[in-house]
Amino acid sequence: MEAFGIVVIILALVRCAFPGITSPGAVAEVADSLAVDTTQAYVANEPNEPNEPNKPNEPNEPNEPNEPNKPNENYEAYQAHDQHSTKYVPDGDRYRRILSVPSYTKAFPDSNDLQLTAANYWGVKPVKNRLDAEARKNELVYIGFSPYYYIDPLYSSIPYLTPRAAILLQDIGKAFFDSLQVKGVPLHRFIVTSVLRTQDDVAKLRRHNGNATENSCHLYGTTFDITYTRYKAVEDPDGPARRVVRDDSLKFILSEVLNDMRNQNRCYIKYEKKQACFHMTVR
Repeated sequence: MEAFGIVVIILALVRCAFPGITSPGAVAEVADSLAVDTTQAYVANEPNEPNEPNKPNEPNEPNEPNEPNKPNENYEAYQAHDQHSTKYVPDGDRYRRILSVPSYTKAFPDSNDLQLTAANYWGVKPVKNRLDAEARKNELVYIGFSPYYYIDPLYSSIPYLTPRAAILLQDIGKAFFDSLQVKGVPLHRFIVTSVLRTQDDVAKLRRHNGNATENSCHLYGTTFDITYTRYKAVEDPDGPARRVVRDDSLKFILSEVLNDMRNQNRCYIKYEKKQACFHMTVR
């Protein structure tokens, strides 16, 4: 109560000192002067937000590098490559490597003695001469022509084999053709250089070839030689020339075929370096 009385006394003194203070205009004026722009005060008192720093430009995604050309992805590339080496062959839209064999001497090691045992078992009695061969057509098959292989001009043998050996030779020729076709290589026939030798042939051969054996496997009609240095292209004589394939490339493929035949226990094979041939006997 004392405080209230003090306040009333102070207000009375103020009114006595300033009699116009109680007019409505004065009251409004005082109110206006004391009014606070709350909006401005809010804005003024609110701290400024820092400017958002500029974001660095995001780097452009790198362009994907061009896929490198795959070797021998088209037939034209294969054709150009084949002028130097036929290590790749087309398989659909890709190429498959020709395997060949790791080593010719290791893949085809069968000695003459081993082959002679098979020749004696599967062969005919040695033929004395060509007249004797003609008289034994019930035991021998003429193999002078085939679409799958070529018979070289024969000077020390005649084109006869036992039926078992003739079938082996024919099967090798067919398998060689199949392998060439699957691998996209132009067809070639391999060349047979020696077949059945008569006893007269062996005697003549030994006169100028000291390495020729008297008891040859070729006497029994079970044995033949295929050269690995020459091949006959299969082509239309009146048509365009076929693409040239290197002989060593054809040798790779032929060795695959012969290796399969040997692994199937169909023959014994000796890799002959001096005569440059595969010497084989049916088994």
